[in-house]
Amino acid sequence: MRLTVVPDEGEAEVLCRLLRTEGIPCSYRGSDLAVGGSDGGYSFAGWREILVDDNDLARARELLPEAD
Repeated sequence: MRLTVVPDEGEAEVLCRLLRTEGIPCSYRGSDLAVGGSDGGYSFAGWREILVDDNDLARARELLPEAD
């Protein structure tokens, strides 16, 4: 299940490290959020979806940093 979307792979790594230290397995993948950008396709440097198991979703949401 998608937890959130972050701007790049570096941020995805940081968030997944946080989740894993709390015992929540996670992964990430490229997002289609960038489709329609200047190149009209997917970007390896672009947005990433953070994925967690359905059973971990509520706990993972509690750990998300507050938006400014």
